[in-house]
Amino acid sequence: MLKVWGRANSINVQKVMWTLGELGLAYERTPVGGSFGGTADPAYRAMNPNGLVPTILDGDTVLWESNAIVRYLAAKYDAGGLWPEDPLACGRSDRWMDWTATTLSPAMTPVFMATVRAPRNAPPPEDFSAALDKLSSQFRIIEEALSRSDYIAGTRLTIGDIAVGVFVARYLRMPITRPLLPRIEVYFARLKEHPAFRTHVMVPFGTCQEEWAALEREHG
Repeated sequence: MLKVWGRANSINVQKVMWTLGELGLAYERTPVGGSFGGTADPAYRAMNPNGLVPTILDGDTVLWESNAIVRYLAAKYDAGGLWPEDPLACGRSDRWMDWTATTLSPAMTPVFMATVRAPRNAPPPEDFSAALDKLSSQFRIIEEALSRSDYIAGTRLTIGDIAVGVFVARYLRMPITRPLLPRIEVYFARLKEHPAFRTHVMVPFGTCQEEWAALEREHG
């Protein structure tokens, strides 16, 4: 059985879990990271020298980095589905995985940390407005892309949607002011029609229930 290490509210773990759900693969997930700890343990570092999540074990194959894991799972278990067989179609989908990592994620992190992760009632940082504008501009790129197709790279769900979709779910549920993005709203509703998306992505992105349980065990 395929094994996954990572906590449920990690956006990177969610990509992997959503993919596994779409593919109908059996798995066993061990909560690691955040309040669970474990990422500094020598046994974990032997698998993932970065000490980050997620990490998977598929047979004898150990793999880390969420986008690489999604590509691997899709190519191995769903060629022609999540992994388009046509090279151009694959490239058009795959580019969104790189874009989220290099452009969208860096734009979202400061906004997320200043809202969801910030101490309650903490004032926003001085550059928050500029950071929010930058983040909104990235989502306008997604909005424009969705003017051409129902999914990010065509008529059906592919690896690009796995990468983009987790950020859409986070952006639309953050306590922030957003521009009107009607196509993204429709896209979000379409993603929620996928049971695996609802199960693995539509979870609290603050401190999830399993992390609360770990904190309660630790602190009595």
